[in-house]
Amino acid sequence: MKANLSINGKEYSIDAPEEIPLLWAIRDIVGLIGTKFGCGVAQCGACSILVDGILVKSCSIPLSFGIGKEITTIEGTSENLEFLRKAWHEGNVPQCGYCQSGQLIAATALLDQISNPTDQEIEDAMSSNICRCGTYVRIKKAIHKAVALKNN
Repeated sequence: MKANLSINGKEYSIDAPEEIPLLWAIRDIVGLIGTKFGCGVAQCGACSILVDGILVKSCSIPLSFGIGKEITTIEGTSENLEFLRKAWHEGNVPQCGYCQSGQLIAATALLDQISNPTDQEIEDAMSSNICRCGTYVRIKKAIHKAVALKNN
């Protein structure tokens, strides 16, 4: 199937089966490799992206789901994502770093919905993203730091 995808504000024309996971269209066809493959069953969050501002796991949704919608990957930008990147850097959040693109996208979705989340709201929102290195405390601190940076 020939399709146009809008990713990070840029249009990409691709030709791929409509049932191919959106993750593989983004990584293998478009060439944006920041979004990671982790489990393939939407359980780890490494493949997290935003589709029309909604957090989705791109490994388990078909290419056809993304057609006509705005897709944001870790290579993209938004106000909240930029504050989160700065806070992630200042808080030395990543350890191995593999899950961090998904973590940052999930945190962006959270801050897009709740401007000043509580610890519980952070834990709830981030619970679908697994960090094998266990940097959850640093992630939570970085989200609070991003809120502080945005409000100053």
